[in-house]
Amino acid sequence: MDNWIIQIIESLGYFGIAFLMFLDNVFPPIPSEVIMPSAGYTASRGQLQIVGVIIAGSIGSILAAAVLYAIGRKIPQKALFRWVDRYGRYLFIHSKDLEKALNWFERYGHRIVFWGRMIPAVRSLISIPAGMSQMPFSKFMLYSSLGTIIWTTFLACIGFYFGENQELMFTIMHRVGYIILAITLCFCAWWLYRKFYKIKPR
Repeated sequence: MDNWIIQIIESLGYFGIAFLMFLDNVFPPIPSEVIMPSAGYTASRGQLQIVGVIIAGSIGSILAAAVLYAIGRKIPQKALFRWVDRYGRYLFIHSKDLEKALNWFERYGHRIVFWGRMIPAVRSLISIPAGMSQMPFSKFMLYSSLGTIIWTTFLACIGFYFGENQELMFTIMHRVGYIILAITLCFCAWWLYRKFYKIKPR
């Protein structure tokens, strides 16, 4: 684990966790896959409560998602791509990442917001196409919150129970990451089948 992340968490507590998870969504090089296990590990040593860790991490992530949703809703697509082309490198965001999120959203609909909150890179940007498409805010927050809470709970518990064995912890995270991606791809295949190949009733 990155020691500086643990130092921030130990110094600022739950606020530090929420702040770091907020940054995770707007500044992808600070990944939740490091933040939340570090927070869970801190809780395992008795400095924080695991429930508080999960709540703080979820709040920070959901707030960032709402901000990105608002950006997507207010800024025209061409203007947003121009901004990313000019300034995105400072946030380690590229036009191809934004385009990928847009394509996922256009192909698989609103429910991809739920799955997207658990997929690296897509998680940080899926809120923008949701805003661009004028997805109802209440529906966006529901799907986004469910996906976020599941993901932050999983990561925090991994750090809480396996933080002392980092090799095992990262092995579990990688395997679960593949499982989530496989489930997402199955959902996408099912959605495409229903949309394009479903046999019409006689």
